[in-house]
Amino acid sequence: MKRVTFCGHGNIPSADKEKIKSVLRNTIENLIASQGTTEFLLGGYGDFDGMSARTVRELKDKYPHITSTLVIPYIDRDYNTELYDGSVFPPIESVPKRFAISKRNEWMVQSSDIVIAYVKYSWGGASKTLDFARRKKKVIFNIADT
Repeated sequence: MKRVTFCGHGNIPSADKEKIKSVLRNTIENLIASQGTTEFLLGGYGDFDGMSARTVRELKDKYPHITSTLVIPYIDRDYNTELYDGSVFPPIESVPKRFAISKRNEWMVQSSDIVIAYVKYSWGGASKTLDFARRKKKVIFNIADT
């Protein structure tokens, strides 16, 4: 069993969305079919996270054994969990709120075998998360390169 997480920019240009969605779907489906991937950890913020959550949800029709989990950075907020099978709050309760998302992202990477990324720029949270995944020697598919 392999676990996948996602990291990507909050905004995807409209002109790129259909292409990114197609490559994302093919990448996820290939990981399910060829590598036995069954678990997906998702962040729930921004265009790429939303696209990833919707794609995993759509693929559940074909692969009902896969699961998607929303990983929440703040315990004291309400979240829309309709796209997910469940949610989890990682052990980051002692982290100051301003670092909660980055620490949540690190936990998601550490808890996963594979990272699917949409990172085009060398700045921002997605880039930092991708750098962390590289340092942790995770298998990475950066679909921004396609």
